[in-house]
Amino acid sequence: MQVIGIGADGWDGLAATVRDRIASATVVVGGRRHLDLLPDVPGQQRMLLPRPLREGLSDLLEQAGPDVVVLASGDPLVSGIGSTLIELLGADAVEIHPAVSSVALACARMGWPAESCAVVSVVGRDLSRIRRELSPGRRLVVLSSDETTPAAVADLLVEVGSGGSRLTVLSDLGASGERRVEALAADWDAESSRLNIVAIEVAGGLGYGWTAGLPDDAYEHDGQLTKRDLRASALARLAPRPGEHLWDVGAGAGSVGIEWMRTHPTCRASAVEADPDRAARIARNAARLGVPDLVIVHGRAPEALARLAAPDAIFIGGGATRPGVLDECLSALRPGGRLVVHGVTLETEQLLAGAHRAHGGELTRISVETTAPVGSFTGWTPARAVTQWSFVRETP
Repeated sequence: MQVIGIGADGWDGLAATVRDRIASATVVVGGRRHLDLLPDVPGQQRMLLPRPLREGLSDLLEQAGPDVVVLASGDPLVSGIGSTLIELLGADAVEIHPAVSSVALACARMGWPAESCAVVSVVGRDLSRIRRELSPGRRLVVLSSDETTPAAVADLLVEVGSGGSRLTVLSDLGASGERRVEALAADWDAESSRLNIVAIEVAGGLGYGWTAGLPDDAYEHDGQLTKRDLRASALARLAPRPGEHLWDVGAGAGSVGIEWMRTHPTCRASAVEADPDRAARIARNAARLGVPDLVIVHGRAPEALARLAAPDAIFIGGGATRPGVLDECLSALRPGGRLVVHGVTLETEQLLAGAHRAHGGELTRISVETTAPVGSFTGWTPARAVTQWSFVRETP
């Protein structure tokens, strides 16, 4: 299978060899816009990409047969269908012919070195993904979903206190009608083409970092929150790595799973929470802190764990004494996987002491005190001590 990228300049912008390959294919698959760019080829079958894409792609390709060309925008491996096809079929079965990507064109128009900016795709995705990247002075290149994206981005920036950010909307990059519009987010009122990229120079905003231990007031919660210092300790031992998956069991406000995902765009997490109000609260926290793709599982462990993707790390913030929870988590942990459990009751402490005797690991008791008024003076107020057991499954 060959995947061919087409720029906004269409058929005329393709090399002769690429045009010949498309013209000689038995079947050409693409979006309506891509197919409309092609000249008529007698006898050639043309098929629209399915929606939803991933669910219908395998059936479509089976119908299309082996002699198929798939069309994509720009570079098929930049948030494009090329990545999906390689996941489904394997790299050896897919040959990529990229055009200049819209990201490269946007950086060229802005005069931004590629390494100086972050790329965020909101094509068919939640716009809240931008929030993770918002930090004063940061440059973002946002791949838009459609003509409504620039105004939605501007509204989001104003909402988080970054209305002074400069937006540059680059429309129809590489085409003869290419257009550029600039304004501050707070002043944005321009219309946009359906094909556009939003370049952002961020000003103001919350500017939360990516290291563990966000302020407790960054979260909406009902008291069921792993507090800042304990959260930082747990995440230091969970040790998030790019592409890994965390189970946050008894998630409460979702803080551990959220901060796991904030460490890297490819980190994934599943938050397991039995209380429906807390599960809804986790979703709001995740969106507000820029990780709307956090998977929220409304259910009770250990039963709810059976339908989760395999974990690389597990945090149990609540419910460790529930029968089967700790055993199920230990059995799910793959070699090299990390487990951290917190407990504040004597019963949980006894459970963790027994787990430490049986499996080893690190058993720690953490006490945190903060200052508070004592009459006209200031004194220390201790929080409830937490017993933490951390364990790493040995790699053979």
